[in-house]
Amino acid sequence: MARVEKTVFISYRRTNISWALAIFQHLSSRGFDVFIDFEGIRSGDFEAAILENIRSRAHFLVILTPSALDECDEPGDWLRREVEEAMRCQRNIVPLFVDAFDIGAPSLAAKLQGDLANLKHYNGVRVFGEYFAAAMAKLEKFLDVALDAVRHPTSVAARRIAELQRAIAATAPRVEQTELSAQERFERAYIATDASEKLRLYGEAIHLKPDYAEAYNNRSIARFRIGDLDGAMEDLKFAIRLNPRYAAAYHNRGNIHLVKGNPQAALHDLDQAIQCRSNYAEAYYDRGNTNLVLRDFKNALRDLTEAIRLKPKEAEFYFSRGTVHYRAGDLESALQDLTEAIRLKPDFALAYDKRGVVRGTKGDLNGALQDADEAIRIDPNFVEALYNRSNTRRKLGDVEGANRDDADAARLESMQRQVTGRQQRMTRV
Repeated sequence: MARVEKTVFISYRRTNISWALAIFQHLSSRGFDVFIDFEGIRSGDFEAAILENIRSRAHFLVILTPSALDECDEPGDWLRREVEEAMRCQRNIVPLFVDAFDIGAPSLAAKLQGDLANLKHYNGVRVFGEYFAAAMAKLEKFLDVALDAVRHPTSVAARRIAELQRAIAATAPRVEQTELSAQERFERAYIATDASEKLRLYGEAIHLKPDYAEAYNNRSIARFRIGDLDGAMEDLKFAIRLNPRYAAAYHNRGNIHLVKGNPQAALHDLDQAIQCRSNYAEAYYDRGNTNLVLRDFKNALRDLTEAIRLKPKEAEFYFSRGTVHYRAGDLESALQDLTEAIRLKPDFALAYDKRGVVRGTKGDLNGALQDADEAIRIDPNFVEALYNRSNTRRKLGDVEGANRDDADAARLESMQRQVTGRQQRMTRV
């Protein structure tokens, strides 16, 4: 028999914890039984606790922001799995669109694949920090509906976890509007395309919420992209001080160390990132590349193989492992990995160029020429590919073609140096 249920599951990304906590606090004060994974569930209990609590609750709220969808194109992403489970169990799904979030934006199409695309068809609630109370009043109307009784009782373990998380969340300080405003600035910065606008908005978020580790981390990326390596390092120092288990911040700092020419310091930070998050494919990838710089081929192969195991569809991972195999003298394995990189990413000019080098080393000069041709077709300004094609043509006896490639490569190199010089002068000003 249909009845009004007051059981709710909140699905959210950690960067949006203030929104999740504020909604938890409001609904709890209205007598709702709310599940929130507030502190983090021990890995051994996580899957069962999450899925059982989705099945056993009538209402499913998903907090949607640009950063929340960042990893949703990965099939194993947990926010994605939570939404898909709620759809499968036919819960009352209510998307919460934070600030100006637009679920129909073309830039989000790649994130909303498979069943997740159905979120576009659900009626949701627009939530602004300044009008939070009004949004919650509207949300309560969405939850005040008669539903068929929920017939998915949870296990004792899952109930205990839900009670523990609820008790911990209940002790958290009340979320103030300044925290919600900080998260609005964070999300606007996340989608901003202008570098100065990103820096301004992340700065405002930090001003409103001085312990906002994620804002420090993201501002460091914006600073890195405009060449402010010292400013980026300073932001990451604060992010790590605020959250000593912040895997992404260690990862980013490791990459900056590598750019600054300190691979040993990079290795240390990438080790820390992996200790904080054991399934961090990108950190394994970058640690593998750092080991390649140090000519530690054994550990480079180990890390890149683990990155591929965790994310088997990343063309760049195969490209890097193919490069390590080539540098270590294993040409057959290099050829296999570079071919797989090209299969996954057919316009991968770097992979064509590197495969051409491998084929040339194996004595397959015609294959090397074909790959160099394809690399240059994809990227006509690819200087290294022009030089590599010149070497292959010379070995095949095409001196005229080789000289033409050398001339084109030299001309492009000169043009690129001039552009770099102008950029450097602009940076100094």
